[in-house]
Amino acid sequence: MNYKIILTAALVLLAIFVWASSNRQAQSFKTVSVSEFAAIIADTTAIQLLDVRTLKEFDEGHIAGALQIDFYSDQFLPQTLAKLSKEKPIAIYCRSGRRSASAAEKLAAEGYQLINLAGGILAWQQAQMPLEK
Repeated sequence: MNYKIILTAALVLLAIFVWASSNRQAQSFKTVSVSEFAAIIADTTAIQLLDVRTLKEFDEGHIAGALQIDFYSDQFLPQTLAKLSKEKPIAIYCRSGRRSASAAEKLAAEGYQLINLAGGILAWQQAQMPLEK
């Protein structure tokens, strides 16, 4: 009898933990389409634009006005904390959207507001949006 109560309580706690974890991840940053991203970054005074690709990737073409900080660098977090304000949202992108999603999770945990480009620079290029070299 007591085992059933303990097992039920454990399952309820597990369900609450899983629900809370999934809700926290869902709310940590927003992923938007190319057109939404373009509209968001159009107001350069209201947004910070961050490219988390390598310098080589960045030099091959990037969105105008983007700050480049390599997500794979050991200095990613210290550089970001030093260069970007928590007062304005960060529009973030990478090659395909996966790296920037990981970076967004990390930065959201530090208190930043983030907007991730779905499909990354590949989607941007496919939509024939401008790049700067």
